[in-house]
Amino acid sequence: MITTLVKLFIALNSENSAKQIAYAVALGSIIGLTPLFSLHNLVVLILAFLIRVHLGTFFVSWSLFSLLGVMLTTSFSNLGASLLNLASLNDFWTSLYQITLFKLAHFHHTTTLGSLIISLITFMPITYLSVYLINKYRQHVMAFIMKFKVVQSLKASKFYSVYQSLSGR
Repeated sequence: MITTLVKLFIALNSENSAKQIAYAVALGSIIGLTPLFSLHNLVVLILAFLIRVHLGTFFVSWSLFSLLGVMLTTSFSNLGASLLNLASLNDFWTSLYQITLFKLAHFHHTTTLGSLIISLITFMPITYLSVYLINKYRQHVMAFIMKFKVVQSLKASKFYSVYQSLSGR
């Protein structure tokens, strides 16, 4: 876990695009907020490996959003139940359930449906917020931290050489 966090800080301080890191956070949020063994999570996982996102950030985001998902499970279940019980959507759910792919997707489970809806709604806000925060971090926090004597002495230490070797510089 410490190595993963170090890789996250390496990503924040690297030349990686803020969008690459932000999409990793947003994709990790989808898997983290929804039940793990779902068909849509397999699609998101394949997508994360196919497109160019920072995988260390993806896995950290997945872990952090999993903790949030556990805390919000009741809310997700309530949302899913209300969507599944809407009379105006009964025909829609019935027609979807007749398709084998949607049976495998488990959208008839209240928690799966509610958490997927919330994670898809929050995908773009999480992406934009992450881009904004990463850019602010790089502009202000990183520049401020680099001015400290402690940081300058750490850059001269063996710890920094390990950091350099992990970052590939």
